[in-house]
Amino acid sequence: MKTILVPVDGSDNSLRAIKMAIDSFKASGSATMHLVTVQLPIASGNVKSFFSPEAIRGYYEDEGRAALLPAKALLDQAGVPYTEEILVGQIGPTIADYAKKHQCDHIFMGTRGLGSISSVVLGSVTTKVLSLVDIPVTLVK
Repeated sequence: MKTILVPVDGSDNSLRAIKMAIDSFKASGSATMHLVTVQLPIASGNVKSFFSPEAIRGYYEDEGRAALLPAKALLDQAGVPYTEEILVGQIGPTIADYAKKHQCDHIFMGTRGLGSISSVVLGSVTTKVLSLVDIPVTLVK
């Protein structure tokens, strides 16, 4: 059975990646779909001094749910079953670790997301994921 991973951030490119993953899912006849979003950890000691770990986790959950919502709507509309997870960490390595841990066979992801920092040809997260995995990655613009 094929295992597909789609990391999303709510960007148009990540939604196009979801659409391609849905097509691949339907063509495979038998697949598992994983939908993840990764939130960068809050590094500021000042923030951690004023907010409880529960409040910070709530922030990650709220941001993660907002990023997942449009992708979930597309998957639900297509009738594609999936698992979803909100992760916290450095985005590229966290996606790669998730893919390895869940033995994913294929990643579909946008070439650029919502981040303000990007490289000339591909987004920095995309470049990092490509360097860390040894499975096919379909990049969607």
